[in-house]
Amino acid sequence: MCEGRMASGNESSVTQFILLGLTQQPELQLPLFFLFLGIYVVAMVGNLGLIVLIFVNPHLHTPMYYFLFNLSFVDLCYSCAITPRMLVSFVKQNTISYAECITQLFFFCFFAIDECYVLTSMAYDRYVAICKPLLYKVIMSPQICLMLMVCTYTMGIAGAMAHTGCILRLTFCDGNVISHFMCETPPLLQLSCTSTYISELVVFIVLLINIAVPSLTLFVSYTRILSSILHIHSAHARSKALRTCSSHIITVCLFFGSASFIYFKPSPAGSLAQDKVSTIFYTIVGPMVNPFIYSLRNKDVHVALSKTLQKTKFFS
Repeated sequence: MCEGRMASGNESSVTQFILLGLTQQPELQLPLFFLFLGIYVVAMVGNLGLIVLIFVNPHLHTPMYYFLFNLSFVDLCYSCAITPRMLVSFVKQNTISYAECITQLFFFCFFAIDECYVLTSMAYDRYVAICKPLLYKVIMSPQICLMLMVCTYTMGIAGAMAHTGCILRLTFCDGNVISHFMCETPPLLQLSCTSTYISELVVFIVLLINIAVPSLTLFVSYTRILSSILHIHSAHARSKALRTCSSHIITVCLFFGSASFIYFKPSPAGSLAQDKVSTIFYTIVGPMVNPFIYSLRNKDVHVALSKTLQKTKFFS
């Protein structure tokens, strides 16, 4: 029997869902709680620190760091939307109301799509910097950067509304147990007691647009970048150009690779555990490691951090 139901005609009888979480093994609950709590804290501190660092240092007010600022903001919000609810499932039965579930799904989709297009904008920025350096300031003007981010968040809102709209039109009759640590589209579609054909079609089209368009842009950008790098005669200049792209390539592979594994693979029985692990990589691990990927080998960030720490010591 399902919990949290109300009688209704053609409307959903489910008023709340139960999130089973990452695992049902009692001996793993506490270690995993502290593990993901640590990851959450690191993600919060890392992304918030990078946001503050870029904001307070004028020499980081460039297109590259403008996009990195937005990436850190998206990752920060991403973590806040997913991880706290996941942590609850390790210490008690994690029930979530229908409205809260839909809200979480909306923000999950919104920030996931935002991340796709922020990463795409960063690739375009690197393409212009390496392939058209003399025109860089003209092409990547503040107006163009702002327009790219406005388009990014607009696509995020449109995609999130399409996803949540597809779930809102479904009816949930008896099943209210989601074998996941968050409200995500595939497990919600599986719980529906009405036809999901239209919803699945719309979700597939939205996913195709928001993964295919960025992927194509990324492929074209990096094909041209690689071609330009290979034509650079100086080994030092070639190495420097590769270093500026390496961090971004790692982030792109981590995010798009794990997301594509879930949404564009066949779904055989027993694949749910693999889906959970893949979801962890692009929703929880990614936001944690991104600040370090972009800052550990970045001299500009090191200089900005040193200056900020010196100012802090001075005023204290």
